Amino acid sequence: MYGLLTGVRIVEGASFIAGPYCSLLLSQLGAEIIRFDAIGGGPDYRRWPLGPGGNSLYWEGLNKGKKSIALNLGMPEGRELAIAIITAEGTDSGIFVTNYPESGLLSHDSLCTLRRDLVTARVLGHADGSSAVDYTVNCAVGLPYMTGPQGSERVPINHVLPAWDLLAGSTAAISVLAAIEYRRRTGLGQHIRIPLSDVAAATLGTLGQIAEVAISGTDRPKYGNNLFGAFGRDFGCADGKRVMIVAITSKQWRALIAALDLQSSISALEAEAGISLDADEGARFLHRDRINAIVEQAIARYTLATLSQRLTTSGVCFGVYRTVHEALTEDPSFVESNPIFADVQHPSGLKYPTPGFPASFSGEVRRDSSAAPILGRDTEEVLTTILRIPSAALASLHDRGVVRLADRLLSPS
Repeated sequence: MYGLLTGVRIVEGASFIAGPYCSLLLSQLGAEIIRFDAIGGGPDYRRWPLGPGGNSLYWEGLNKGKKSIALNLGMPEGRELAIAIITAEGTDSGIFVTNYPESGLLSHDSLCTLRRDLVTARVLGHADGSSAVDYTVNCAVGLPYMTGPQGSERVPINHVLPAWDLLAGSTAAISVLAAIEYRRRTGLGQHIRIPLSDVAAATLGTLGQIAEVAISGTDRPKYGNNLFGAFGRDFGCADGKRVMIVAITSKQWRALIAALDLQSSISALEAEAGISLDADEGARFLHRDRINAIVEQAIARYTLATLSQRLTTSGVCFGVYRTVHEALTEDPSFVESNPIFADVQHPSGLKYPTPGFPASFSGEVRRDSSAAPILGRDTEEVLTTILRIPSAALASLHDRGVVRLADRLLSPS
């Protein structure tokens, strides 16, 4: 964590990935994040993966370092408290991150009647407000039909990484920072809409994949584990281990040839085809079957240890295939000696490596990550300091089920 956004207060009313991830990034840069949770937890409070006691490691990961207030939004008083916290006064407050529907009491227009310079970042499924999640967006933009073994064109392969959620959360965080700066200069708020489907469409367009299909009139076929448009694929070593080797630049290509002593074989292929594989990465893709066979035969002679030494010495761009467990136990740089991680005790009672912000800032001291909150841990603090609710009134709200105070924070009667 860093202190670059110290003093900025953001209220989060969101669940699942994109909205909480947006706030998490801002929290790791120093902003105070106050999330309002349903009493007993929202729809993602028990989402897998789970710890041995049933606590959601997913929820702890996305909400570390945040404050939690537990409100009953089904009661008018609970909704009024949420609105009051979102629109509370302060130069560096009045910022709301949400995936709640656009209409209703938490609509931007409604909230702006109480605070005209409000900044709202709202994650949506589709731009028209209809429902979508990462996996329904991904199937709709075509990527599952580009993924998988060659010859399986009509068999979709889903991804395991919620890429559009993470990109939408990152886009939302950037947008919030831009809106804060805009408000500082103009005094005006913003309603920022971040549809997952637009994030996906814009990403494919930026990478040239929409232009490719629009111009050619045909879809890109599956190429298995081959890197599209250049040389790259997985290869098996003599001991059964597998490596991913990539040669996009001429320098990387020459390093691979030197490491595996492929000069004569590659020169013969170039002479036969009348091409220069050194100068044209696209040619390496077009002739991938011939090149793959040459590289495959060479790599099969070495164990992973010997191959890794040769590839490293020559400066080849490669990676070793590992499971997450293997990466965690075999590669100290992944987590153990990685400065972005610290062992943190979480509400689940578990202590495990917890990451902070992945970028580093010169001149700024990195602080260890904070734990996720106990549900409702900060209800008393937030309501008494921000809304200045007296203790007796707070106790009444708790007794009537409008709010929930974490047991260890209940005020004495």
